[in-house]
Amino acid sequence: MGTFIVEGGTPLRGHVRPAGNKNAALPMMAAALLTEEPVRLSNVPDIRDVHTMLELLEALGVRHEWEDRGALMLEATEVRSAALEPGLTARIRASILLAGPMFARTHQVRLPPPGGDVIGRRRLDTHFDALQKLGAEVELGEGFVIRGKPRAGDVFLDEPSVTATENAIMAAVLAPGTTRLRNVAAEPHVQDLCGLLNAMGARISGIGTGQLTIEGVERLSGASFAVSPDHIEVGSFIGLAAVTHADLTIGDVVPDHLRGMRLMFERLGVYCQLDGQTLRVPAEQSLEICMDVGGQIPKIDDGPWPLFPADLMSIALVVATQCRGTVLIHEKMFESRMFFADKLTGMGARIVICDPHRAVVVGPATLRGSVVESPDIRAGMAILIAALGARGRSEIHNIGQIERGYERIDERLRQLGASIERVE
Repeated sequence: MGTFIVEGGTPLRGHVRPAGNKNAALPMMAAALLTEEPVRLSNVPDIRDVHTMLELLEALGVRHEWEDRGALMLEATEVRSAALEPGLTARIRASILLAGPMFARTHQVRLPPPGGDVIGRRRLDTHFDALQKLGAEVELGEGFVIRGKPRAGDVFLDEPSVTATENAIMAAVLAPGTTRLRNVAAEPHVQDLCGLLNAMGARISGIGTGQLTIEGVERLSGASFAVSPDHIEVGSFIGLAAVTHADLTIGDVVPDHLRGMRLMFERLGVYCQLDGQTLRVPAEQSLEICMDVGGQIPKIDDGPWPLFPADLMSIALVVATQCRGTVLIHEKMFESRMFFADKLTGMGARIVICDPHRAVVVGPATLRGSVVESPDIRAGMAILIAALGARGRSEIHNIGQIERGYERIDERLRQLGASIERVE
């Protein structure tokens, strides 16, 4: 894979537009399996994970065509229950999203284990429990086999898992009767999937809440739908602006997607100005951690929507290294996400890892250029942000991880004035 060569300390400024939400595009692509008619998606990010999902869908018989930049047509006229290549499903966690629609469409699916970022244990129990309550028989081995015909049910998820929610939704939309899904995820990408399915003729209500009601329909038709802007990428650019003291304007944002995010960034002394669908991060920021009442050390933590997204915890950690004061970073969901902090410590950050879920950060610290490796998508972007704010030259290896989730990131950063080069 390639390497980014970064000269830190270069002033950044300008306008950037977030790409389409990767975590919305992937389940929406999988949803094309539910109809024989064409499904057209716009604002699809041109990233590695999208291309991997296209390979998986192609192996199942789905035809695709890029009709324009970001405009993707998918057509599943005939679907086959092919034995998918384990090496292919291991590339992305989203391969698990084929389970729900294939169960609904062909009543049988055999999938090798999904892959994805190594950020801790990522259980599949919630998926299997939900699908079983919707009529599936599940056989577990080196992979898993799901058989049966979907039926309506009343399903309570044991955790508000995003992908388990999406699988349950796609399994239920063609099941006769009324299905109620409780304790579901409500992130913007789940809302996008529901919006697409309703455009295809599904009857889903309660979108954006913790409970969905689905009236099963006999068939779904084709539809056109736009993927929403990636709020995780918006948060990444807010973090970039804070660390590099840049004056950035981020266009085409969805204000309602940013409430929990802005609240946590303000706790770190990072303030944004919202004007309609444009968000500006001024160069002059206090970057002073806001203490809790009584002078207590504050906490930055994640939680289910609409709280601070888990995917931004790596970014928050880097921002905290540049803020005046002490803060506790508490990543509640994944026990290995904080382990990349040793790479930041090697760059000069003052971080104490308390346990797999918690780190104490004391700032501000002067970061130095270094030779580092990207361990996953979000930690890789956090390291890239640290390198752009550091003194001197950095080499970031394994950048394919970053490019799985961020479209043409080096090109877009150069447009903001960054000194970054991609070499093979």
